[in-house]
Amino acid sequence: MAQLGSRRSRTLALPVGLALTASLGLVPMATAAAAPTKAVASEGVSASTTGPKLSYVVNTKGGHSTAAKVKKAIVKAGGTIVIAYDRIGVIVVTSQNPAFGETIRRVKGVHSAGATRTKPMAAQSTTDIEAEQPLTSAEAKSAAARASDDQDPLEPLLWGLPAIKADKAHQKTLGSRKVTVAVIDTGVDDTHPDLAPNFDRRASASCVGGAPNTTEGAWRPAPTESNHGTHVAGTIAAAKNGIGVTGVAPNVKVSGIKVSDPDGFFYTEAVVCGFVWAAEHGADVTNNSYFTDPWMFNCKDDEDQGALVEAVARASRYAERKGAVNVASAGNSNFDLAADEILETGSPNDSTNPPNRVIDPSKCLDIPMQLPGVVTVSATGAKGLKASYSSYGLGVVDVAAPGGDRTQFQAPDAPAVNGLILSTLPDGKYGYKGGTSMASPHVSGVAALIKSRYPHASPSTVKALLTAQADKHACTNPYDIDGDGKIDAVCEGGKNKNGFYGVGIVDALDAVRK
Repeated sequence: MAQLGSRRSRTLALPVGLALTASLGLVPMATAAAAPTKAVASEGVSASTTGPKLSYVVNTKGGHSTAAKVKKAIVKAGGTIVIAYDRIGVIVVTSQNPAFGETIRRVKGVHSAGATRTKPMAAQSTTDIEAEQPLTSAEAKSAAARASDDQDPLEPLLWGLPAIKADKAHQKTLGSRKVTVAVIDTGVDDTHPDLAPNFDRRASASCVGGAPNTTEGAWRPAPTESNHGTHVAGTIAAAKNGIGVTGVAPNVKVSGIKVSDPDGFFYTEAVVCGFVWAAEHGADVTNNSYFTDPWMFNCKDDEDQGALVEAVARASRYAERKGAVNVASAGNSNFDLAADEILETGSPNDSTNPPNRVIDPSKCLDIPMQLPGVVTVSATGAKGLKASYSSYGLGVVDVAAPGGDRTQFQAPDAPAVNGLILSTLPDGKYGYKGGTSMASPHVSGVAALIKSRYPHASPSTVKALLTAQADKHACTNPYDIDGDGKIDAVCEGGKNKNGFYGVGIVDALDAVRK
């Protein structure tokens, strides 16, 4: 079956359809991030500076004295230190020395080092983010007429909420103001009237380039940039305030940590910064609806790619040690992530005509999704079946949640009319998107409700409750989602745990009553 999603994002690529978008005016540790340290050329430096300017991560081993020596070696090798995350031993560097990586790897105290991109840095990836389907005025009016007194006007269109019993959970609690979910993504428009009441500006920043920028509004997407993060944020925590849509946890706080550059790439240095910033600014949950560019799969035996895996792994572990549950989307390629091999096309995605390669997904990882400790989420459609595009894999997928699918594949029950997920868009608008990007925030919202119910629960306890409370879902075999007579994917495992749904579909009601 043809793949529906492009490889750069966790959002499903679908026909735009209508041209109108309706606008409704209705484990304690010390600080990990040192201040940015600009390296200066020192006497005796003879490293070449004639190559393209690339970004690197340098992972150190040993203590502070070792790190100090590595920093000196970085300068000598022609590198400029952007920022040093000393508590996790990751240094973000730029260099125009073509031999920088090879040189710095030979330095004592360096665990690994690698270029985070293949194209030169500009002066300064989710899935086809421009392909959302707009909410029409007619749909908005019809939904508002059907909304009950305790519903926001667009809530009748949110089939994903009853699919995980969030509507019933809201009768008991909307979540705690003491819980924060960090949306590590393309930026969040905190001026949206459905997001503004719950937005935590203090915990928000831009991490593009690898160092945090807290300038007012730095966490917002520019007008020409992706609205992906704003959509994700609404699914998690759009306020129940009498307008628009309702989030899974509509009373918790949400922060925006922007990690994608203007071209939509999620580079390692920004992702590392995002996890560290979230860790040090009170995040209880991080949502990660992306893969780290430019490789979809990073092979640990490759010197560059292995260093990227190590850097993001250190950052995600640090966030969990500081109290955050890390949730990530499984991807939109309909890959069996438990297979012996996968044909990967289009990596690295920041280069021209990259060659195809066959990878072993147990050795070449989609990060952060395949990192230890991260909750990996597959997507379901409105009929509760694995979405046509969703990647899967026994032992890889932990839980499933609504991500949407083509309406002709899985049509929702009335009054909902679209098989995709409706949520917030910048400038006070609303629209539909589909993808595992939309499934992950449903899970992040449930994790936030669990944390609200059990405020002293550790990340491991929250994850244990999340999986224990999930509704079991047996394999869907044969799986012919488009009805063309061909098997589109094969589910392995039993009802209690399988490749399509993990241990089941998350349950918001159980999250608040048990």
